[in-house]
Amino acid sequence: MTECLFCAIVAGDVGSTEVLSTELAYAFRDIHPGAPTHVLVVPREHIADAAALEPSHADVLSAVFDTARQVAELEGLAERGYRLVFNIGADSGNSVPHLHLHVLGGRLFAWPPG
Repeated sequence: MTECLFCAIVAGDVGSTEVLSTELAYAFRDIHPGAPTHVLVVPREHIADAAALEPSHADVLSAVFDTARQVAELEGLAERGYRLVFNIGADSGNSVPHLHLHVLGGRLFAWPPG
């Protein structure tokens, strides 16, 4: 998957600011943060998005969520709270077709969003 930006980041061909690296997932800082803490957690395996998940991806998805939890703890978000977001498709603002989970925190999030 040489044309995928996140595959290139995971492979080390494109630079990123690593937050956490595990056997199945990689977490790095978003270059256009939407919150004081904005980290992307991607599986090392290329999966297009959450709509492409299948039962065979259970271990990978579990690793992505576990990595996100660890990121929240490392970043000091676990106690106050944080938001986890998957975006699917262009209308959601998803610009990289590789499954990624946004870990957002460090500020109060209004609900419903304005």
